[in-house]
Amino acid sequence: MGWDYPHPFTLPATPQARDIDGLKHTNNAVYVQWCEKIGWAHSESLGLNLADYQRLDRAMAIRRGEYDYLLPTTLHEELTLATWLTASDGKLTMERRFQLIRKADQATVLRGRWDLVCIELSSGRARRMPPEFCQVYLAAMVNPAA
Repeated sequence: MGWDYPHPFTLPATPQARDIDGLKHTNNAVYVQWCEKIGWAHSESLGLNLADYQRLDRAMAIRRGEYDYLLPTTLHEELTLATWLTASDGKLTMERRFQLIRKADQATVLRGRWDLVCIELSSGRARRMPPEFCQVYLAAMVNPAA
């Protein structure tokens, strides 16, 4: 597939009847939910899950999300969603990217990006990433220029 970055973490996605809106294509809110699902799945595959976030009293929270809806998708189309961690200041922030490709023609139908900030769960305030986050997440960064 024509991924934007090397070594994607991927999940299959297929729009179901509940995902289709009045225009007969996948509702944009469904794509956002899929991005959340793959973000968590990627984090868990790297070794950090919700229980770890709670134990560490830290979380990576979405500060900004942007999505480019390039082409529509329809009921039962086979899609593959990919994600990457692409940037971090090594202290407080990270960037996560997304790309959704339709299997039938290999067309990219969506690109997305999240700006993430590390927060202290107990206060909701921005805090430095704990060493566990840096070890796991920084090691998983891809080079956007690659």
